[in-house]
Amino acid sequence: MSPSARLFRYLEATFCAGLLDDPVLLVRIRPLGRNLLFDCGQIHHLAKRVLKQTQAIFISHAHMDHFMGIDTFIRNVLVSPRTFELFGPPGLAAKLHHKLAGYDWNLAERFWCSLRVREIHAESMVSWLLPGPQGFPCQLEGEQRRQGRIVYRNDYLQVEAVLCDHKIPVLAFCCRERPAFAVDRQRLHRAGLVAGPWLRELKRRFYNGFADNTALNLWRRAGDGIVPGTALDAEGLYRAICRPPSAASIGYVSDVGYSPENIDRLTPLLNGVSVLVAECAFLRDDLDKARRSSHLCTSDLNRLLDRLQPAYFLPMHLSKTYNGRCQQLYQELEMPPRVSLLKLPDHLLPRPLLPCNLPRLPH
Repeated sequence: MSPSARLFRYLEATFCAGLLDDPVLLVRIRPLGRNLLFDCGQIHHLAKRVLKQTQAIFISHAHMDHFMGIDTFIRNVLVSPRTFELFGPPGLAAKLHHKLAGYDWNLAERFWCSLRVREIHAESMVSWLLPGPQGFPCQLEGEQRRQGRIVYRNDYLQVEAVLCDHKIPVLAFCCRERPAFAVDRQRLHRAGLVAGPWLRELKRRFYNGFADNTALNLWRRAGDGIVPGTALDAEGLYRAICRPPSAASIGYVSDVGYSPENIDRLTPLLNGVSVLVAECAFLRDDLDKARRSSHLCTSDLNRLLDRLQPAYFLPMHLSKTYNGRCQQLYQELEMPPRVSLLKLPDHLLPRPLLPCNLPRLPH
């Protein structure tokens, strides 16, 4: 996705599939050297070191084309003594446990990885631990109430999620860069303040969410000199002297039906995102198929784009029945004036090998 270097301060987004392939969105957090994966279809073409750098995986739902790659992921990170986090809809932990129970783990080692699954419900998040050294049993850790839409955050980003309907619960995600600490020197001057070491303390509190609410010592201007002062509301002070925040964002929507309820949930999550990555499973003439299978078609996307107004739009996950007709998708999309279209190749995954392409054993 070429615009990521221009739009994003901390993130680098790569779509790791073609238009007809199983979807996988990789978001690299440059300052951490870590990755986030959104959905986990076919990932055997990703390098092992890329998978080992994964910090969290966000699963929209457990249909095979969105979840089958988790076996490949675990195979590549199994001997990494870390706990990898997965976020998904209700019931994901049990599905993962049953999937892994199909393998024998009698040779488990203490340095194997573990998996923490966080199931996102409407008003809460339920955590389960699957410890690799014990053969991945499914252990309930607890339930916590959700605070708004945020399900994951670190110093550089936050991921928000809403539950939509695909005849099963399915998640849509928005990955937003967290605003950077930035003081406007002119606003600082107008407030009668002088830059100094106190700004480092204000910066620390900013990245800690202003959890520290004690008085902040600072420097004030007094004629030609400087006098010490205090601010009782450090967060309010920062809002008065900061530069207007501008944080880029990536929206990810896969396998949702075009219904009033889904649109009402998607709009506050994705309105005005920098990059929208969204499924477009069917062309306009197959609207009935889209409705029966609870997918989006090109006419649905046209209305959704007009409503959300992203800066860039990447359509993906086109039905394989359109193999050889992919250009028709782009012809049917009606882009709003300020929305730029991004295009994928039809296929990104390598072609399957035939026996004649492989070395033969002696007869």
